[in-house]
Amino acid sequence: MSSLIAFVLGLLVYGLVRVIITGFYVVRPDQRAVLTSFGRAHRLPSEALKPETAELSEEERQRYNFPAVEVIGPGGPYFKWPWQEVHRVSVATQAVNLSWDPTKKQATVEAVTKDNLTTGVNGQLRFRVSENHLYPYLFGVRSPLEHVMGYFISVLRERIANFTAPNTAAASPVAEDEEITVHDAVELSEGVSINDLRKNLPMLNNFMEQQCRATAGRYGIEMDAALITTIDPPQEVDRALSAINSTRNQVAADLSTARADSEQQITMSKRAVEIAMNNAQAQVAPLREMAKTLASIKSEGGSEALRAYVRNLRVPLLKRADRVVQVADRSNF
Repeated sequence: MSSLIAFVLGLLVYGLVRVIITGFYVVRPDQRAVLTSFGRAHRLPSEALKPETAELSEEERQRYNFPAVEVIGPGGPYFKWPWQEVHRVSVATQAVNLSWDPTKKQATVEAVTKDNLTTGVNGQLRFRVSENHLYPYLFGVRSPLEHVMGYFISVLRERIANFTAPNTAAASPVAEDEEITVHDAVELSEGVSINDLRKNLPMLNNFMEQQCRATAGRYGIEMDAALITTIDPPQEVDRALSAINSTRNQVAADLSTARADSEQQITMSKRAVEIAMNNAQAQVAPLREMAKTLASIKSEGGSEALRAYVRNLRVPLLKRADRVVQVADRSNF
């Protein structure tokens, strides 16, 4: 009888410890929790709104049709029964290197550019667990971050393989009568995709952020920012790119100098034409005034007045002349 009483007392003590002492829990401010009963999470009613999956296609919505679960916010103490389990998740923003891979060690992520050059890409990803998509994070896949990294790297490699700078993609042959600026000449000389990637890293980061918006509906992880910081080609290619950049800078400098010289020559030619036109006008102006004067004298005094005026003008000239030759009028003979 005493052994039975001891067994019952032991069960009561175990139940007291199991239910009361370990049955209370708290959720920190940077955490969210999901409570499961016999492994099943408490789901919201069917009329409740499901997590937004606007970034997913119709086929993906059927594949990733995860239910909405009840999320326990920060606070406590909360109580749970022994057959229930609490799954706590940190919703704080975290960072991970692009080279992170649980299956292997690597310093950079290798990618092939459009011109078939293998380059190393490195940087960081900032992410956080989506509070509205805790079901796919906790129960959808075994390692959500590994899936997200694999998805990100695959999209990144595809983008690098097909990346073309906007200026070079939109470049078109210039007509003969169009003016070519220094900037246009430099952009038309572009043709190395690694240089394009280096110059357009913000555009590449924005593209990756847009493509990874669907990761919340798939894996329960929201991408906060993609920070691709370095793109390092092989050493031989890097030296060649440095030579190309130096040549491009020299070409730009030569084009700027040639343009400045041509503009200076054009300006000087315009000034010379203006000076010549002013000199010609200065020489023609007295003749025009004399013609107006002669026409006015003839209209007012007639031919006799005009002959008298011309004769009076000849007097000073005859005084200055050393020799005067008079031609006889043959019409009188």
